[in-house]
Amino acid sequence: MSNLEVRDDEPYWLETIAHRGTAAYNSNPSYQVFRNVKDFGAKGDGITDDTAAINLAISTGNRCGGGTCPSSTTTPALVYFPRGTYLVSSPIIAYYYTQLVGDAKNPPTLLASASFEGMAVIDADPYIPNGGGRQWYGNTNNFFRSVRNFVIDTRRIPPQKTGTGIHWQVAQATSLFNIAFHLSAASNTAHQALFIENGSGGYMGDLTINGGKFGMWVGNQQFTVRNVVINNAQTAVYMQWNWGKHWVASVSPINNCKIGFDLFTSSTTQGVGAIAIIDAEVKDTPTFLSVAETSETGTFSGSLALDNVDLVNVPIAVGAKSGETLLHGGTKHIDAWVHGNVYAGADPDKDYIRGSIHPTNKPRSLLTPEGKVFGKMHPQYENLKASDIISVKANGAKGDGKTDDTVAIQQVLTKYGSSKVIFFDAGTYVVRKTVTIPPGARIVGEAWSVIAGEGAAYQDMNNPRVVVRVGAKGSQGIVQISDILFTTIGPAAGAIVVEWNIRAPDGQLGEAGMWDTHIRCVVGHFSAGTKLQYPQCPPRFTKFDRCMAAYLALHLTEQSTAYLEGSWIWLADHDLDGSNEAQISIYAGRGILSESKGPVWMVGTAEHFVLYQYRLVNAENHYMGLIQTESPYFQPSPPAPSPFVINQIYKDPTFPSDVQSSWGLSVQNSQDIIVFGAGLYSFFDNYSQACISKRNCQSKILDVDNNSKISVFSLSTVASNFQVSMDGNGIVDQAKNLAGFASTVTLWRGGCELI
Repeated sequence: MSNLEVRDDEPYWLETIAHRGTAAYNSNPSYQVFRNVKDFGAKGDGITDDTAAINLAISTGNRCGGGTCPSSTTTPALVYFPRGTYLVSSPIIAYYYTQLVGDAKNPPTLLASASFEGMAVIDADPYIPNGGGRQWYGNTNNFFRSVRNFVIDTRRIPPQKTGTGIHWQVAQATSLFNIAFHLSAASNTAHQALFIENGSGGYMGDLTINGGKFGMWVGNQQFTVRNVVINNAQTAVYMQWNWGKHWVASVSPINNCKIGFDLFTSSTTQGVGAIAIIDAEVKDTPTFLSVAETSETGTFSGSLALDNVDLVNVPIAVGAKSGETLLHGGTKHIDAWVHGNVYAGADPDKDYIRGSIHPTNKPRSLLTPEGKVFGKMHPQYENLKASDIISVKANGAKGDGKTDDTVAIQQVLTKYGSSKVIFFDAGTYVVRKTVTIPPGARIVGEAWSVIAGEGAAYQDMNNPRVVVRVGAKGSQGIVQISDILFTTIGPAAGAIVVEWNIRAPDGQLGEAGMWDTHIRCVVGHFSAGTKLQYPQCPPRFTKFDRCMAAYLALHLTEQSTAYLEGSWIWLADHDLDGSNEAQISIYAGRGILSESKGPVWMVGTAEHFVLYQYRLVNAENHYMGLIQTESPYFQPSPPAPSPFVINQIYKDPTFPSDVQSSWGLSVQNSQDIIVFGAGLYSFFDNYSQACISKRNCQSKILDVDNNSKISVFSLSTVASNFQVSMDGNGIVDQAKNLAGFASTVTLWRGGCELI
């Protein structure tokens, strides 16, 4: 059953439970986190204009917006829409750090009126009138957004007017899911479901788009997309530019469109650098992929990778605007086809391939019975009742950012972990000893409730300790975590923020996982209350002991399995709560360490850690969808691994003499690893960006040993001399793969069938 189908008349439990959430570091003790739009005057009757009431519900409380506040973590809000039809005549403005949530049982409709004026029904980054193109928020710093459980209908807007569902110019820690769009299907329509002209991208999935000139109009550094259905659009997806785009269309067709993907590719300007499409179904569409120009010479003008694509009545699979057909269609199955530069193993020479290649072996443990990469939507427990939900604040936890809540949280988890959904009311929950989440636990936050490790237990780099342990070693069972933020309050040089031991029950894919749950090591980016803000840790600050945020962010242990969707694992580079987003110098040693034998699905990112962002050691059966990383801005001052030291207990990588910045991805003795999209970026050399134009901010960024079996699709790197190295020796020279701002490799394979 689709989540967009009506279930029964009883309201969703989120509407009826008591709401005790607070913003721990807001100066107003009565600040309201949960807001029901009907409490602010919205009717939801499909007749009354609800625009003003909805925007009042969102903006109340001196929240961050209007173009004068670039960012804030102290004004979170979950804005709830009960079932109904909400007529709007101008945009719903989604302020910074906002979750817009509809009734998950009976999703409400946002209905644009015939006289609608404005950018979109929902606008996440408004343009300032007469502002010369300025917007409320910086597009690459527009974090912490979620929109879920809606039907958005623009069909009353005249077809020739631009009617847009969502203007989604955002960055990381953002999500769209469980949304249906109904757009004009007229031949002269200018409607579109999504307009995304800039930003650095997050996650979107489980969307249905009907009609429109464009299903999606996209220009963004990167996005991860899963399970999107587009019906009867003139162009399903138009892409103006990107560095790396990952598209997962698991059991989700493009139906009856004129063009599936229209890609602007160029050898002179930044167009679409790369797109990788996996598990797609396309029906009754004349052209699946259309590209603006192609080249079979040294000029590189875009990278395409298709994997497991089914076409039904699609005459042209890939065609150029010139009229040339690059790949004929019809009714057929495409196992694996690429257009771009392909590398194999330690060979430094590329093969420019436009054609079929040997398919990548995909372990069965990662796949559905139909042979597609497994995916699972963010759980919302829509069939449960309010009595099935247990509040941690109602059971003794304070969430005030000061009180030690360790005992209260552990008691709730132990008592109710296997029988109830445990609701972390909005707040910051300080823990000074390890908290263990037992098998069976289902945990839900409210506007990213925070669990923060603090105190002496986490300050010793030579004796690292776990803040949150997900399952004891050797445990098996269901664990589901959504809308939580795990972090530290510094200094915390010895904090392992999350240790993941749980293994899903046999045969139950994805039942041990995190959705829209992030790890902040922490974070100036979630800075209020962390004691790691600009005044304490300005750029080039050398008293490292004061600015230590964590030892290791996430450790997937050997027997664990994990499904991570829309999770951002991150060390901050600037302060979001003061000093005009000033850069800061804080230090966390390691991003994600996986020793898991799998299956593991990672659809998340890791950035700014000192030693590495992703490290796989003795790992197996991993699917990693568009991993996106950035090296720390302060490196190579100090050079990696400083101010940490190599620890073999935690399988730390080595650093050749010419490697002074962190590894984006480091792989050792690991098998059946599929990286389907990777953006590994280096933007600074000791806070200077002069290295970008020279493309030499660091020497190497992805390292794999000779014992590992791995396939990396759509690898886009920025300013790393070598894109791939093996055992520390540079293999793939970025100069051979220039694709605008980034350098792009369509496919690199190591330790397996090569081409």
